[in-house]
Amino acid sequence: MTSAFLSRQFVVFIVTGGTAALVNFLSRIAYNQVMGYQAAVIVAYLTGMVTAFILAKLFVFKESKQGLHRSALMFCLVNVVAIAQTWAISVSLAYYVLPAMGVTSYVREIAHAVGVVFPVFTSYLGHKHFSFR
Repeated sequence: MTSAFLSRQFVVFIVTGGTAALVNFLSRIAYNQVMGYQAAVIVAYLTGMVTAFILAKLFVFKESKQGLHRSALMFCLVNVVAIAQTWAISVSLAYYVLPAMGVTSYVREIAHAVGVVFPVFTSYLGHKHFSFR
């Protein structure tokens, strides 16, 4: 399993995933202007997810033998786990952990950034073995 994280494919996944994470993070700030934080985290995740699928299909898992529809379905299923991780971490940090630590500046941004980064490894393995195998 360690070799999976030391591959060129994983590095490209990190770059493309980082781009999708940036889309996720910045769109959450925009969405937060018209909806609450918890909903904005979910909608932003979906925005980042579409970005991630396109980039992963084009640049990371080019060798995939699965059809587009099956890849998209499996991608969504893997992301159900990741979005649950992102939401739980973002909300827990924003409403409980960071305030308890006395953090008062950029609480939502810090919480969301940590929430977005957390599922990188689980998502890579899920996409490698299910979405784009």
